[in-house]
Order: sequence, then C-alpha cells, then structure tokens
Amino acid sequence: MTRFELNILGCGSATTSLQHLPSCQVLNIRDNLFMIDCGEGAQLEMRRMKLKFSRLNHIFISHLHGDHCFGLPGLLSTLALLGKTGSVTLHIFEEGAEQFKRLMDYFCRDMSYELRFHIIEPRKAVIYEDNGITVTTFPLRHRIPAVGFLFAEKPKLRHINPEAVLRHEVPQHYMNNLRQGKDYVTPGGLVIPNSELTTDADPAISYAYCSDTMLSKRVINAVRGVDWLYHEATYGDECAVQARKRYHSTARDAATVARDAGVKQLIIGHFSNRYIDNEPLLLQAQEVFPATTLAHEGLVLDLNE
Repeated sequence: MTRFELNILGCGSATTSLQHLPSCQVLNIRDNLFMIDCGEGAQLEMRRMKLKFSRLNHIFISHLHGDHCFGLPGLLSTLALLGKTGSVTLHIFEEGAEQFKRLMDYFCRDMSYELRFHIIEPRKAVIYEDNGITVTTFPLRHRIPAVGFLFAEKPKLRHINPEAVLRHEVPQHYMNNLRQGKDYVTPGGLVIPNSELTTDADPAISYAYCSDTMLSKRVINAVRGVDWLYHEATYGDECAVQARKRYHSTARDAATVARDAGVKQLIIGHFSNRYIDNEPLLLQAQEVFPATTLAHEGLVLDLNE
C-alpha cells in the first residue's frame, strides 16, 4: 500500500497562540511532501515532526490572508540555506506571486534551487498532476478569493497472484499487462482471465482541504464522496452569527458539509484563539457527523486507514 499521510503543523486561525500555530499541513505521498498553506512556525514544526526539507517540492496557498502564508519567507530562505537543489513550485494567486517574488529577490538573492510560481485562480481546475495523483482547486466562499484543494490518487495497479501466474506459466515480461487488468492468452490460444491471475488493486485515496469558507453548497458539491475532508471550524454554535459575518464556519457547519457531501472522515481545524479547549467544538460536530477528528499540531494520520 502506497504512503498517503497527513501531518498537521498548524490548525489555529488568525494569530499564533499558546494552543495553536496558524494553518499549515504537509501531505506525504510516496515520500514526496506537499505543503498546504504556510503559516508562521511551519519550518519549526517540520523539524519537530522530522519531515525532510529536501522532499518538499510543492507548496499550495489557499488564499492571501497572513495566517496562511506568513511562514513562506522564512521557509523558502531556510531551504536555500540548506542547499536544497531542484525546484520548489509555489501554487498561489497572482498578487501573492508578485509580493513573494519581490520579497525573495531582496532577502534571498542567491537561491540554491529554482523557485517557480504557478498562478492559480478561484475556479475548479487541475493545477498539478503526476503519475500517481492529481490536485484540483475549487472555489471557497470567503471575504477574499480563496480555493480548496482536492488531492486524488489515480487508480492503482492490480496485484499479481504469484501462485496463479506460476501455474499458468505467464512470462515475466507480461506482468505489467496483468497489473493493468489485461487477460493472458497462452501460446495455445487459451484465454486466462485477469481475475484468476491478480487480486484487486488498493483503493485510490482522496483528500480535500477547505480553509477559510462559510457553509456553501458549491463546497459540498466539490468535495462530494471524498475519503477525507479537512474543513475549517473556527467557531462554536454560540458564535454562528459572527461566523457568517466573517465568512467562516462553525464546527456544526463543517460537519454539515461532511454529512451532505457523503465523505467518509472529517477533520476540523482553524480554531479561534478564544477557545482554550477545542473539545466542545468536536462534540458539536459529532452531533451531526460522528466520524469527526479534532486536528492538533503534531497529529499524523494515515489516510489509507
């Protein structure tokens, strides 16, 4: 089974507090690291969680509020000081690309790696693809342009049944065809069904990240059927009016999205610093969607489970 692991580096909102750091996550997919948002303290948490800086090649910024991107200058500078090679691609809105390019040109002129800027827009679009995954943006409903990110594994290859292929004398060079689901035809013309020679592929995993947004039907439609959903839950029930005014969600709103979208697991975060204890938010969410997990710094989740 391929590695698909979520690391929570920060799950607070607006300002750093004694409880939480601002938003930041790292997805470890096949030992390649994909950072989602980059609040202050991101690089320190990477060290604490023993995430390898050399494996980080893509950073996705959901929107241009400081608690989601103020960690970038320090992190990008540290990567240069560490002598990182290759490239780092920053997926960000155009205004952010302009600001951070100027900042890095001033403070970090001698880069050991190539810093690339990939401009995103508040619409549904595939913004990254490799042999194993696609990353798709979808618009959120916030005070400024903001997007969520959907990381989806591509269908995986089937597993070879060693005893069956030996019994039917399938040549080694045909194994990749079997993994792709093809039948085997013997030299004598007998067709051996693929189902007799292989077992089912591991399920493809999907993970959606929704940062700052108020309850929205378009978000529900965008994340429909995903395996794991991270959704902001800045406030509790008592602040529902304030949440709507500020284009944020309550824990109950987040759970409503998960329930109505038919997702399998929900993770809530982006907690207001007014809350010292986040357990009441978890309980409110679980009243609507029982399969809810509370985010916290240092949390590592195997999304294959």
